[in-house]
Amino acid sequence: MARRFYVYILASGPCGWLYVGVTNDLVRRIAEHKQGVFDGYTAEHGIDQLVWYETHQYIDKAIVREKRIKRWLREWKFALVEKDNPRWLDLYGEVRAEHG
Repeated sequence: MARRFYVYILASGPCGWLYVGVTNDLVRRIAEHKQGVFDGYTAEHGIDQLVWYETHQYIDKAIVREKRIKRWLREWKFALVEKDNPRWLDLYGEVRAEHG
């Protein structure tokens, strides 16, 4: 089975605070955010809703994409989310069902 790596965007709510990350286990990582495992920015701002993600075969490609998105303007990140998730739904349940 091929390894998968994920670039993801979490939000505090529609058009709220954002966090961009990368992981090899999307279900585990989002669960950790929801449980408040990580101190700092995401916990302080209640950023725990998975609103966008994409899959990569290679970690180096995923990291490049993550870094690129982190440098984007907020409006560009909003547009990326809204292209596939216009209602800013939390996709965690869907991802957990598919990958969990």
